[in-house]
Amino acid sequence: MTIKNNLIKITVLTALLLSFFYIFNFFTDKKDALANIDNKQIVEVFKTPTCGCCYGYVLFLEKEKYKVKQTDMRSLHSIKQKYNIPIEMQSCHTTIMGKYFIEGHVPIEAINKLLKEQPDIDGIALPGMPIGTPGMPGDKDEPYVIYQLTDGKFSVFMTI
Repeated sequence: MTIKNNLIKITVLTALLLSFFYIFNFFTDKKDALANIDNKQIVEVFKTPTCGCCYGYVLFLEKEKYKVKQTDMRSLHSIKQKYNIPIEMQSCHTTIMGKYFIEGHVPIEAINKLLKEQPDIDGIALPGMPIGTPGMPGDKDEPYVIYQLTDGKFSVFMTI
C-alpha cells in the first residue's frame, strides 16, 4: 500500500507541476502578444481624408485594441519629411506609435516585434500598398518585406 500511495502522490505532484508550467508559459506568451492592450496607448494615423485603405488600416488598429487618432491632411509630404522617410519607403499613411513611426500597411507581427524588442531605430516601413496587408483587399501573394529605418537609411527588419 505504501508504494502505491507514494506512486499516486508522485503522479499528482507531477501533474500539478506540469499544469503550473503550462499555465505560466501560456500567460507569459499572451502577455507579450497583448502588450499593446496593456499600454492602451493612443496612436496617430496621418492620412488623406478620402483614402479607403488608410481607413481600413485604422479599423485594423482599432481591432487590435489601439486607441486611434486620425489626422486627415491634404498632403502627407510634411509628415514624411519630418520623420525622414525616403520616397522608396513611403506608403499612403504614416502611423506614430510612441517613439516610432510605422509607414504603410504593416502587419501586427511586425508591430509586436517592434514594441517587444524596442530597437534603436526611428521606425519601420512596408513600402507601397501590397495586396492582402491590413487595410488592403485581396489575398497575400508574396512575402512582405518590412524595413527598419534610422536617419533615412533602411535595412530589412523582418519578412512575413
